[in-house]
Amino acid sequence: MICGSVSGLVDKTVQDSWCRANPAGLRITVRLTPGASRDGLDGLEFGADGRNYLKARVTREPEKGKANKALIALVAKICRFGKTSVKLVSGETSRMKTLSIDGDSGVLKRKICDAMAD
Repeated sequence: MICGSVSGLVDKTVQDSWCRANPAGLRITVRLTPGASRDGLDGLEFGADGRNYLKARVTREPEKGKANKALIALVAKICRFGKTSVKLVSGETSRMKTLSIDGDSGVLKRKICDAMAD
């Protein structure tokens, strides 16, 4: 899947609703599936509100924050940064999460998009 391209949409604002640049780096919206058979990113998908989000899965179960820690580790590995550069902003007990990643937003988005293409 090409990053930012969901179901042939042309509107770049809608396509990129899963990520937002900020002064510190990038904020991403993720729908996490815990207890999966492998860790990874599964592309972009639409929510009921019409916005898209990044789909991710981790093998860890959602108990005592283990799945959240696994998601942070996955994103840090993809971005080739330390885990301290990735922070859970919201969604501690929800499947929908917002993460903040410190660094150059363009580089970060490209690394995440490349990981979705694999």
